[in-house]
Amino acid sequence: MRFEFSQRFAYPVEAVERTLLDEGFITHMATLPKLGAPQVLSRDESGAVVTLRVRYAFVGDVSAAVRRVVDPARLTWVELSTTDTSTHRATFRILPDNYARLLRCEGTYELDASGAGSVRTARGEVRVNVPLAGSKVERVIVSGMGEHAQSEADLVEAWLAGR
Repeated sequence: MRFEFSQRFAYPVEAVERTLLDEGFITHMATLPKLGAPQVLSRDESGAVVTLRVRYAFVGDVSAAVRRVVDPARLTWVELSTTDTSTHRATFRILPDNYARLLRCEGTYELDASGAGSVRTARGEVRVNVPLAGSKVERVIVSGMGEHAQSEADLVEAWLAGR
């Protein structure tokens, strides 16, 4: 299932990008609902390119139907992202710690100027390899990703307002 969603920020591209790549901010995302404490596994910088590996855990409620296929305690993954700060574009891949054969997710983020602020647009694809229920699970995942992205944007705004 392909997805696309956007969030608006009152702050310029560079400030938003700096925040999203800040290890302190990433750790602070533990305050978001349904997300365990993010763990920065690595952060490598080479010129304008920043590569991050961050482990996440889903801690929200999971339906009984989903629990029949997966153990909620094992819903952890690493997000591998590569951001080019000169173009404000990033690619990402979700690498499940468990159930890797069931899920594939990858895409891009772009930060663009918009008036005095900026807009982040995410595009990508989620594939769930579960007979009969795969497309329903994909819709749930994409919906959750959109909710999370908006919550993250709100947190970026609060983080920058406090600086």
